[in-house]
Amino acid sequence: MLLVRNRMLAREHAGALPERLLLHARNAPERVWLAARPRAGERGDEADGWRKVRYAEGLDVVRRIACALLGRGLSVDRPLLVLSGNSLEHALLGMAAQYAGIPYAPISTAYSPASRDHVKLRHIVGLLTPGMVFVDDGERYAPALAAALPRDQGIELVALRNPHSAQPATPFAELLASAPDGREEAAREALGPDTIAKFLFTSGSTNLPKAVTNNQRMLCSSMAALGQCWPFLEEEPPVLVDWLPWNHTFGGNLAFNLPLYFGGNYYIDEGKPVPGGSRPRCTTSRR
Repeated sequence: MLLVRNRMLAREHAGALPERLLLHARNAPERVWLAARPRAGERGDEADGWRKVRYAEGLDVVRRIACALLGRGLSVDRPLLVLSGNSLEHALLGMAAQYAGIPYAPISTAYSPASRDHVKLRHIVGLLTPGMVFVDDGERYAPALAAALPRDQGIELVALRNPHSAQPATPFAELLASAPDGREEAAREALGPDTIAKFLFTSGSTNLPKAVTNNQRMLCSSMAALGQCWPFLEEEPPVLVDWLPWNHTFGGNLAFNLPLYFGGNYYIDEGKPVPGGSRPRCTTSRR
């Protein structure tokens, strides 16, 4: 038998991811945090065409949305459900939920617009009892919402665009209009390593999907471990271009959190390595 031990002791790490957003907003306010290609009718950066969110701006938006979520009474018992794919709005909403200590669950699009019976989505809604559901396109998600969202449980629907006439929805812009009033900072200060950050669901390939609890200790300790294994992350902020879905731990925890933790840039790639999809472009780089 061969016994192998790692003699490297684990370093101290942040207690919660919002601490890193605060750190970089203070130390590098104009550095790009998130970027995505503009949608129809939107304008991107004049230099390279990307829509960009810088750290200071991102913190302000996150605080506004966090205050809106708290005002609606979202909690561990009434978490946030995100049905849409990767986007700037999804990223900001998910981080705002974490800022406010509200768990959020990014759900695979295979359970909503790509599904015909929506059995798994109904199971997830019944299991989580969400207080809010976010979709980026009300028309696209209308069949899934009609099939899986109970009308008598007070679940608020928030839509980025194209609200469906049969599904009354709050415009996403209404969340952005909230003014920080101190509640969001009190909630952030109450965060701890055991605070639930999100629920990720198993694939459901052998049975119905199961919710896996991810707390802040898990998310932060894994990033600190990467910093010890890859010291260059501490030396120079990483730049990541990535398409991996955020409903999986690789894309949603490792890929998304890595630039945030180390003060780098995250570019959302829309590549889909499936028949008829675009070719993915996933890479990390040093500047």
